[in-house]
Amino acid sequence: MSHRASRSRSTSSLQRRQLVGSNVERCIYCQGIEIRREGRREKKHEIVRLWYCRRCDRVFTPVRAKGKTYPLKVILESLILYYRGETRERTSKVIHERFGIAVPARTLATWIAAYRDLTPYARLRDECAKSFRPNRLIRSLRLHHQQVYEYRIHRGKLAATLAAREQEPFKPLEPFLAEMADACPQHLFRSDARASQGKAALDLDAVEIKAKRNHACRLTDLVLQTVTHHKRRHDELQRFMLTTDSVTVAVEVPVYLTPVEIAHAKRAYGFRIPIETELALTGHIDVLQIRHGAIHILDYIPNANREKPIASNAPTPRIRHPASLGMPA
Repeated sequence: MSHRASRSRSTSSLQRRQLVGSNVERCIYCQGIEIRREGRREKKHEIVRLWYCRRCDRVFTPVRAKGKTYPLKVILESLILYYRGETRERTSKVIHERFGIAVPARTLATWIAAYRDLTPYARLRDECAKSFRPNRLIRSLRLHHQQVYEYRIHRGKLAATLAAREQEPFKPLEPFLAEMADACPQHLFRSDARASQGKAALDLDAVEIKAKRNHACRLTDLVLQTVTHHKRRHDELQRFMLTTDSVTVAVEVPVYLTPVEIAHAKRAYGFRIPIETELALTGHIDVLQIRHGAIHILDYIPNANREKPIASNAPTPRIRHPASLGMPA
């Protein structure tokens, strides 16, 4: 190989190394905002941005997974591919084509074992692979509802979950999710009546909201280390949860309530809904889970420790805020 060709390949390799941790808002140790760039650390497959915090006088990087030869982003993307049903050999090939990094199948096997406690979908993978090919396992489509939403349904996990006896009452959920994919009333979502933008305060006298450090919080902490652009936080987290946990069946689910439905809920069921509107209320569920005989709706809030998740009329509602990286379940 000529010197010129060798230099060209070396330059190409350097250019493909991603700068990790280029966007950081707070110190990972003290949560202080008085931070500045403090150089970078070059690794074999990536470049890591270093930051200095004036408040606690420490140098840090947002990547807390230490001692990894391969970038954490490559590891997590490999797990996503594998749990979508790809073989280890096929996963290694796709990763090489995408990142230019050769990952031996035996290395992938090591990652699968190392992250087994965070990827409980492992116990469903073989069962779902019998019914769905990798490219058919997750149904995905874009919804243009004032902004773009990536609506995804894990078809294999949904079928396996609803087959359990304790989940039988939720079987109507499956046709609803399919209907929202096939015949979503798009015109309703083009109005400004967003449920998340409502100003009405709820009565929380009988409600206690507790901080909870659960599996979703641990996944969030892991995945957000790989996000280089803040606008990608929702999507990256949703992709990983939908593919690797055992209970998330859909993400960015479109939901709506018409004025007639709101009035019916108040009249027929006695719901106290402090909302008066002539338009349909619309929204999207970040993460939809079925577990332990109940439906769980999760909302990702980047700065949850500094925000009230629900507005209240009460002067001192009993609210303990969730962790900043957490997703209240």
